[in-house]
Amino acid sequence: MTDALELDALWEDFHRVVNMTSQELAAWLRVSEAGETAEPLPDRAGSPAGQHVLAILQKRRTDLTDDDVRVMYDVVDTVSARADPENEPEPEQTRHRHELMTIGHDPLKP
Repeated sequence: MTDALELDALWEDFHRVVNMTSQELAAWLRVSEAGETAEPLPDRAGSPAGQHVLAILQKRRTDLTDDDVRVMYDVVDTVSARADPENEPEPEQTRHRHELMTIGHDPLKP
C-alpha cells in the first residue's frame, strides 16, 4: 500500500490533472458512447478507465482501494505524458482531446 504522504501527493496530482467534474465526465462518457440509434445505460457508459475515474471522483480519499490508487497513477502518468501545457490542442486534434476527456482531462479547460 502507498504511504500517507505519497497518497496525499497522488490525490493532489490526480485532482490537478482530472480537471472535469464528475458531472462533466459522466455527461461526456454518455455522449461519447451514444450511437445513432441507442444510448448506453448511464452507469455503463464510457470505457472501464473512464468509469473508474468517475468512481474515484465520487470517493473520499480514505475510501480508496489499491486498484483506485493504481488507476490514479495511470491517469496522472497518461495526462502528464500526453498533455502539452505550452500548446493548446488545435481543432484538428479533436481525437486527442476526446481520448484525454475519457479519463477526465479536458485540455481546453483552463
